[in-house]
Amino acid sequence: MTNREDWLSAKIAYINGLKSPSEQQRLLVLLAEKKNRTTTDEKTLSALIRAEKTAEKAAAAKARVTAIIAAERKAAARAERKARDHELYKAAGLMIVAGLVDSKTGKPKFSAAELVGALAGIAELPRNHPKWQEWEKRGKELLTKDSA
Repeated sequence: MTNREDWLSAKIAYINGLKSPSEQQRLLVLLAEKKNRTTTDEKTLSALIRAEKTAEKAAAAKARVTAIIAAERKAAARAERKARDHELYKAAGLMIVAGLVDSKTGKPKFSAAELVGALAGIAELPRNHPKWQEWEKRGKELLTKDSA
């Protein structure tokens, strides 16, 4: 058997397994199974084979593109997650600098309720309140001391 005959018999088996093959696929099976093909039948069969092979290549190319797009989306999501995680680690580091978290154990020095309550109180304070300026000054001192 030649390559073409192998491909054609595999393709016919595939098409026969389909619930609703296209008109083009039905014609391909009909002509391939025809015993005495005319020259016109041979030309039509060759054209149908070329069309099916082209459709296979197009489907394979589409699958490759879909895989590339999925990989790019996954990489972008991973990069976003990594950046978010980095920001969370930095926030945890700030809590260590502020003395709210033990740097050796990573455990809070206060109960969760106390920490959340204090932070909620800070979040509710208007930004123009004088306490913010006081906290900023103290924060700069601590950050400068910590980086030295």
